[in-house]
Amino acid sequence: MRKFSTNLKNLTIIIILFIAFFIINAHSYAINVSNGLSSNIFRLHILANSDSEEDQALKLKVRDAILQYMETLNTAKQDKQSVIELSKEHIEDFKMIAEKVIHENGYDYSVSAEIGNFYFPTKYYGNISLPAGDYDALKIEIGDAKGQNWWCSLFPPLCFVSVSAGVVEEEGETYLKENLSEEEFEIVSETSPEIEFKFKIVELINQKK
Repeated sequence: MRKFSTNLKNLTIIIILFIAFFIINAHSYAINVSNGLSSNIFRLHILANSDSEEDQALKLKVRDAILQYMETLNTAKQDKQSVIELSKEHIEDFKMIAEKVIHENGYDYSVSAEIGNFYFPTKYYGNISLPAGDYDALKIEIGDAKGQNWWCSLFPPLCFVSVSAGVVEEEGETYLKENLSEEEFEIVSETSPEIEFKFKIVELINQKK
């Protein structure tokens, strides 16, 4: 009986150590992937004044004007830091463009535009998924900024790649492959059970209440 009790105790210790080992490695993996994604992605984030149909439509008009202007800056072939620096140089232009669209559509909402590191919940863009975490982004807030938001990636430049039938096309995937590690690319683009499990680990550890 004493031997059985000792064996049970040893087994319990082994199980606890295994769980601790798994948690530590899962946390380390999630941090590494998150840091990799954060260091290689620059997002555009536009928040509508509210969820009303009119405010959501206005948000998309602001989006279109901002992206049209971004295209003139020829950011597609640059690296992330260059795109961020260029965005900083033109931050007032983004604000003025948004204000112009808003006023032309009969609204007087205020606009704020800033570049920083912000927390994002899990987001989906066609067949590309980005797990929750902190990302560098150009954030534009319209009015109270309490409505549903719109986002894309300025670098790699998915904002300028059309999304057809909910799928990021080959050009967009090429941009991602060129700028993410193999593991990072799999996390955001693959849907196998193994990759989905890894995605969930990153997502759960990075989620904030």
